Amino acid sequence: MEIDIYLIVALAIFFGFFVQTVVGFAGSLIALPILLISIALPDAIAYISIFYIFSSIFLIKKEWKNIDFTIIAKLAIPTIIGVIIGILVLTLTNPILLKKGLGIFIILYVVYAIFIKTNFKIGRKSVSILGVLGGFFSGVFSTGGPLYVISVKNMAVDISTFRATMIGIMGLITLVRIPMLSLSGILTLAHWKVALIIFPVFLLAQYTGKLVYSKIDEYYFKKALLTLLFFSGIVLIAK
Repeated sequence: MEIDIYLIVALAIFFGFFVQTVVGFAGSLIALPILLISIALPDAIAYISIFYIFSSIFLIKKEWKNIDFTIIAKLAIPTIIGVIIGILVLTLTNPILLKKGLGIFIILYVVYAIFIKTNFKIGRKSVSILGVLGGFFSGVFSTGGPLYVISVKNMAVDISTFRATMIGIMGLITLVRIPMLSLSGILTLAHWKVALIIFPVFLLAQYTGKLVYSKIDEYYFKKALLTLLFFSGIVLIAK
C-alpha cells in the first residue's frame, strides 16, 4: 500500500470521527468522500466499519446512561433487516444511483425542517421504514445516519439523549455490519492491518471531538446538525 493511500485514510478517519464524536453520527458522511479520492467503495466501507467498532466502544461506554433504549428497541429489527439487504446489494451490484437518491432525500428533509416545520412527529410505521432505509444505506455506503437523525430527533428529549442514542444506533449497525462484511469478503485482514497503523489518528480525532462537544451550545448544535446534513446530501449527489 503506497504512502499516499495511508495519508488519505488518515485524513478521512480524522475528520470523519472528529465529527462523529461531536454530533454522534455522520462520521462516514465526512470520511467516505475523502476515501473515494483514491480507494474503491468496498475498501472505503471496510475501513469506516472498522473504525466504527473503535468509536462505538469508546462512546457507548461513556454515554451509556444517556442512551434511550426504548428508541433503539423500536429501530433494532428494521435496522438489522436493512443492513443485511444493503450489504447484499454492495456485494452484488454497483449502487451509485442509490447514493445520489439518498443525497436528494437528505436535502429535501433539511429544506422541510428549516422552511416548513421544524418540529414534527412521525408515526410507528414511519420509524420502521426509516429504520430499514437507514440500515440499508448503512450497509451499502455506511451513510444511513441522517435517516436515523430524522427518527431520533423526533423522539429524543434533549441533546444529550439524542447524541447518545445516535451513538447507540451506530454501535448496533456496526455489530451487524462487521460479520456480514467479513463473510462477504469485503472486509479482510489487510484492512485491519492498515487500521491499526492509523489508530493513533483516530484517538486524536476522539480527543479533539470531545473538547469541542463540551463547549457546544444547544442552539448552534441544532443549526450545525442541519448544515451538516445539507452538505452531506450535496456530497452524496456529487460523488
